[in-house]
Amino acid sequence: MNSARNKQKKCKICSNLIVGRNDKIFCSLRCKNYYHINLRKVTNIAALNIDRILHRNRSILLEIMGKNTIQKKVNRIILEQKKFRFNFLTHFHINSKGKTYHWVYDFAWMSFSDDEIYILRKRK
Repeated sequence: MNSARNKQKKCKICSNLIVGRNDKIFCSLRCKNYYHINLRKVTNIAALNIDRILHRNRSILLEIMGKNTIQKKVNRIILEQKKFRFNFLTHFHINSKGKTYHWVYDFAWMSFSDDEIYILRKRK
């Protein structure tokens, strides 16, 4: 007999033996539902925390830019003092010159040097 076939798998949640198909990972619907409900909870909490940071970054950029300014150069220290989180962004774009724009919703920033940041607002 095949030894791999005789090996019993245990449920990912309760560690009970699984009966049925060999690709099952839960012993019952109850365990399966428990796993997926908790997975969604953890995912939602993480997404909310990241979204708060993104909204805060956008607010900081809006505060610096004002309502009507489309582009502006600022000192990096200004953003750092306002607790801007440079590693949180919604997407990025590399232009034809190889420069990377880091986007937070409708605002972008690009590092000119270690000291200067160019901020840009997406035109409507």
